[in-house]
Amino acid sequence: MRTFITTFLLMLSIVVRAQSTDALYNEGKKLYDAKKYDLAIKKLLPAAQKGHKKAQYHMGRCYDKGHGVAENNQTAYEWYLKAAQQGHAKSQYQVGKCYLKGKGVAKDTAKAKTWLLKAIKNPKGGAKVRAKIKEDIAEGDEDAIAIAKLIGK
Repeated sequence: MRTFITTFLLMLSIVVRAQSTDALYNEGKKLYDAKKYDLAIKKLLPAAQKGHKKAQYHMGRCYDKGHGVAENNQTAYEWYLKAAQQGHAKSQYQVGKCYLKGKGVAKDTAKAKTWLLKAIKNPKGGAKVRAKIKEDIAEGDEDAIAIAKLIGK
């Protein structure tokens, strides 16, 4: 009986922790979308530190754009990489762009291509990444044009 209770309590704590991480992310995302970046960081950062890939992506965006924090390309890259390694398509795309431009990391065209291809082939989110690249190309975005040439699209 004691083993059952211990196991049950352990499982319950795992579920509660996951829910609290998701709740932190959801609250932070709402604040981020409302452009209340200083408040968003307070929710996104703890979720990102606990491994929430979408929170890690948004922390990357905050450091990439200077939303609520001082702009820092290296820190942006590090957050993107954490989420990209978990299979987050938008983060994989951002890591590829970082390598392509040498933004926060040494420029490396081969690594850029690898990450960009992972992003566009990602079964969860790859279609959105491809659509965004096409949209950006249509608007004349030079980065998107360079990306399309690199990945052969």
